[in-house]
Amino acid sequence: MYKRVLLKLSGEALAAGRGFGIDAVFVHRIAEEIAELHASGCQVGIVVGGGNFFRGVAEQAIHMDRVAADHMGMLSTVINAIALQDAIEKQGVQCRVLSAIAMHQVAEPYIRRRALRHLEKNRIVIFGAGTGNPYFSTDTAAALRAMEIKADVLLKATSVDGIYTADPKKDPDATKFDRITYMDIIQRGLRVMDTAAVSLCHDNNMPMLVFSMRERGNILRAVQGEEIGSLVISDKA
Repeated sequence: MYKRVLLKLSGEALAAGRGFGIDAVFVHRIAEEIAELHASGCQVGIVVGGGNFFRGVAEQAIHMDRVAADHMGMLSTVINAIALQDAIEKQGVQCRVLSAIAMHQVAEPYIRRRALRHLEKNRIVIFGAGTGNPYFSTDTAAALRAMEIKADVLLKATSVDGIYTADPKKDPDATKFDRITYMDIIQRGLRVMDTAAVSLCHDNNMPMLVFSMRERGNILRAVQGEEIGSLVISDKA
C-alpha cells in the first residue's frame, strides 16, 4: 500500500520494559520486522527516540539548562540508532545512520539529498540526533523527516494499539479512534505526540498511523493496508 514510510520508534521501546538501556533481544526482533518490511519492497526511513538513556524534559534533567539537556537527549538517540543499525545489518540489509549533529566517526551527516539517494539505492536510513536543535522532540523530527523524504505515511509504533479518548492503561472506559483528524487531537488535548509535530503534519497533509509494536508483524501489516491502529489525517481541503 505504501512505497516509502517513516517509522518512529521510541527509545523507551528499545528498553523493552526495563526502563533504561537497550534490550538486545527486543532490538533484534524489531530489526527482523524492519527487514521483512524492507523485503516487501518498501523504502524505510526511521527516527528513534532516546528516552531509554536520557530525556531533556524528564525528571533526570531537573535544574539542568534546557539546551544542554536537549543536546544530551540527541546524543542518546544516536546510541540507539547505531544499535538498531547493527541489528538491521545482521539481517543482511544495508543500513545507514544520518545524524543531524556532525559526528563523522560514527555516522554520516544528515543531508536531505544523501538520505533520498540511500533510499533510492534500497538502503534503510536511520535519522539520529532529532532535528539537531534544542526545544524540538523526536516526534517533531519524525514529522519533519517524513516530509523531507516525501514519505507516504508516518508510522508511529507505540505500546498501545491506537489513539484513545484517554490513557487506556489508566481508564478502562477509554474508547479507541479508528480514524481521527489532527485538529481533533489538538482540540481534545490527546497526548499522541507533541503539538509542534501534530501541527507540522496537519499543515502538510501527512497521514499518520499509530499502532502497537507489541504484536509481531504489525509493522508490515500497517504498511500493507490492514486495518490496525488509528489513522490520523488532515482535515484540510
